[in-house]
Amino acid sequence: MSADSPEEGAGGSRHPLAFDRLTGVLNAIGTAWIFVLMVLINADIFGREAFGAPVRGVTEIVSMSIVAIVFLQLAHTLWAGRITRSDALITRLTNRLPRLGYALQSLYHLTGAVLFAIIFQASLPYFTKALEIDEYVGAAGDFTAPVWPVKLIILIGSAATGIQFLLLAWRDARRVWRVS
Repeated sequence: MSADSPEEGAGGSRHPLAFDRLTGVLNAIGTAWIFVLMVLINADIFGREAFGAPVRGVTEIVSMSIVAIVFLQLAHTLWAGRITRSDALITRLTNRLPRLGYALQSLYHLTGAVLFAIIFQASLPYFTKALEIDEYVGAAGDFTAPVWPVKLIILIGSAATGIQFLLLAWRDARRVWRVS
């Protein structure tokens, strides 16, 4: 197992932290949501073909769900080391100059935490406004769905991902001083 293996988790131990469990639950909810969407889309297709009538609101539900699923699964994806990034330089650097490599990774993770704090701050007014004015998608009389739950999921996912970045930054900062 390498020093960067996802089995260690963000906290640097083999035993998952409560936060790691939380991100796992969010990820599982996102996965279940994908399954529900598959059933809904297939029911819509079947309804169109068999009865000439679609399931109302599928387009709106799918469009909102994509964003929600991404934010539900983002923190766990980061924890598992599955976020797409080019790590050829950082891998070589960590192998040759471990302290510098881990310091650079820590800086990368701190930058990610700042980015998700900005996303959280920028999304908060949209959530409060959607809640206050009872914003919805769809057409009145046909299908409507409130948008505030998705806006809340964006906030939860941003906060969880920001915290995950901080945990990873802390892990890498500790490694800077542990490397001989």
